This record gives sequence, C-alpha cells and structure tokens, in this order.
Amino acid sequence: MTPRDQDTLITALRIQERAADVGFDWTDASGPRAKIAEELRELDRETRKGKRDTIEDEIGDLLFAVVNLARKLEIDPRAALEQANDKFTRRFEAVERLAERRGIAMRRATLDELDKLWDEVKGQSL
Repeated sequence: MTPRDQDTLITALRIQERAADVGFDWTDASGPRAKIAEELRELDRETRKGKRDTIEDEIGDLLFAVVNLARKLEIDPRAALEQANDKFTRRFEAVERLAERRGIAMRRATLDELDKLWDEVKGQSL
C-alpha cells in the first residue's frame, strides 16, 4: 500500500470521526452494514448503466461505508486491509506454486480450475 493510499483511507476515517464527534453517527454497526448493502445496490444499478464516472462514485461510497463499519467495530481499516493484502498474497503465491507442481499453466487454466486450487490452499489456512 502506498503512503497516498494509506492517507486516503485514514482521511475517510478522520472525516467519519469528526462527524461522529458532533453526533452525526449510527448507534452501532448495523447502520454502516445497511449502508454497505445500499451502496452495493446502487453500484449494481450504475454498473448496469455502464457509466464509468457514476460507477467510480459508487465504488467510493462503498469504500467509505466499509471504513465506517470498521470504525464502528473498532477495527483499524488500514491494518485490516494490510492483513487482507498479505493473506491474499500468501495464498496467491501458494496457488502459483501448487499449479507449477501439478503442471498447470495458470494463464491457460480456467477460472474453475484456479478456484479449486485457491480453495485447496485456503483449506491449508495460509
């Protein structure tokens, strides 16, 4: 993650904390969870329309809502995303090694084949 990305994520968190300081906040995590569901519906709608600018806007709203959920659950969103990046990287590299051992060319494999490798690696708790 680049410093700019970290700044953007933390900026979203700080904006939400500022709003919460004056009482503009949900009482618990159910509010942000509902907002995430709403933003996903809006993203689906805009994706069907195919307009890149509105899709980007909805992705931003969704990310903002996810940061808010993390805040309500007292989770550092930056740390959570860093952990997710690390976990995905470990698993993906393990998939690459497994594919190589089995003689599977990843670029020619189907998504179903790759998903099976992923599930196998995931089952090893990597």
